[in-house]
Amino acid sequence: MKQRTAQNRIGDLPLGAGLTQRQAEAIYAQGKEAVVFALLKQSQMLAAKHHLPAAVAADPSTPSAQKPVFTKDTSKRGKRPGRKKGHAGVCRGRPERIDRTVEHRASCCPDCGSPLKQCSQSRDRYVEDVPVEVRVETVRHIIHRDWCSHCRKAVEPVITEALPSSSIGNGIVVLSAWLHYALGNTISQILSVFNFHLQFTMSQGGLVQIWHRLADILQAWYDEIAEDIQNAGVLHGDETGWRVNGKTHWLWCFTSQTATIFTIERSRAGPVVLAFIKDCFDGVFVSDFWYAYNVLTCAKQKCLVHLLRELERVWKYKDSGGDWPAFSKKLKRLIRDAIRLRKSKDELEAALYQRRCERMEKRLQLTLEQDWSNKEAKRLLKRLTRHQDEVLTFLHHADVPFENNFGERSIRGAVIMRKNSFNNRSEKGASTQSVLMSVFFTIKQRGLNPVDTVKEALKIYLKTGTLPRLKEFTASNG
Repeated sequence: MKQRTAQNRIGDLPLGAGLTQRQAEAIYAQGKEAVVFALLKQSQMLAAKHHLPAAVAADPSTPSAQKPVFTKDTSKRGKRPGRKKGHAGVCRGRPERIDRTVEHRASCCPDCGSPLKQCSQSRDRYVEDVPVEVRVETVRHIIHRDWCSHCRKAVEPVITEALPSSSIGNGIVVLSAWLHYALGNTISQILSVFNFHLQFTMSQGGLVQIWHRLADILQAWYDEIAEDIQNAGVLHGDETGWRVNGKTHWLWCFTSQTATIFTIERSRAGPVVLAFIKDCFDGVFVSDFWYAYNVLTCAKQKCLVHLLRELERVWKYKDSGGDWPAFSKKLKRLIRDAIRLRKSKDELEAALYQRRCERMEKRLQLTLEQDWSNKEAKRLLKRLTRHQDEVLTFLHHADVPFENNFGERSIRGAVIMRKNSFNNRSEKGASTQSVLMSVFFTIKQRGLNPVDTVKEALKIYLKTGTLPRLKEFTASNG
């Protein structure tokens, strides 16, 4: 290789944005060392141009969020928004309710200013908007106290529009709780909406205290949701880190198609799982390979997407030598063949499908029995041997997926909320978080309006002293 005579040159060949094809071919002719040097130098020059540390630009393990946009791969793009070409478009439909009607007529021609002769032609245009002034309604309740001669006491009617001793109506209580625990808005954002836009002054402490009272009332629904997940045919589980008063906790999520329950616990071990999933659960539990789920005795399906990601991560960042390529290729092919087999289930006869499932299980068994020397292959082999009966469960259950995407999507809202609200400051706050998130998420899953449903339940609770069961609202909605 010719000697480098300048910092950004190889011999008499300059490096940089002006590098031509002929110069690049000349560098290639000088050998491997010249090509490596040229690529590294070009990378350093690009990083310096955009004020990016070379280590960040070159390190493949740098998280995507820490990489500037101009360094990311733009070759993979999602599908274009909107309907496909040739499909009919969709526009906003005519509203069912008309609140007021306004007539418009021009006084003169806008072009020449001449007077107009009135005709019978007209057209309709519908505009939906929020009123200019949106104010909180203040209601004065005159409560008459009458005497009961039978009970020998004064009697008052029950006010169902607000909690006892509260000057804040149930509508504001439920709406603010829904904004925070279901949509992830911060307390400061909610106060900004109420204090400025609605001209209703509230304090942060007062808002939090009324949420605690709401959670205490809805605790019965939380317990009902915990009972409902026991009857699920397919149950998903996931967990993520959480902080309570600066200490590490864990947010657990157990979800089915009709119910979702959250709990914030100090532990990430099996007892938390057993506290919510009893021995009577006879469905299929879908999760990742976290060891805490091993305490369950029911049928289980492990997330195969996690397994494929693990194979890719080892290939990129860990020991991928020896017989790792053969092990990885065989395991990937087995997983993809199993997924294709499941998709073709409706096209195959039952006996043929069963034979192919047995053949797939035999392939997995042979893969696990083979002697692999790579340390990463041995590590995954140990894991797969422990969960051998939980890898291909989805082949025998039509409603069981091969991945845990549903569980991860269910907990994603809480993860976004964690970034905005910075977790909880007390154990009471964590308990309120668990109850209200579970209630709002479950109500939405069942096709109900969360705000209207909770408001209606509070009216019944304040009138009768008992909170109605959540399934009563679900039945009325169906």
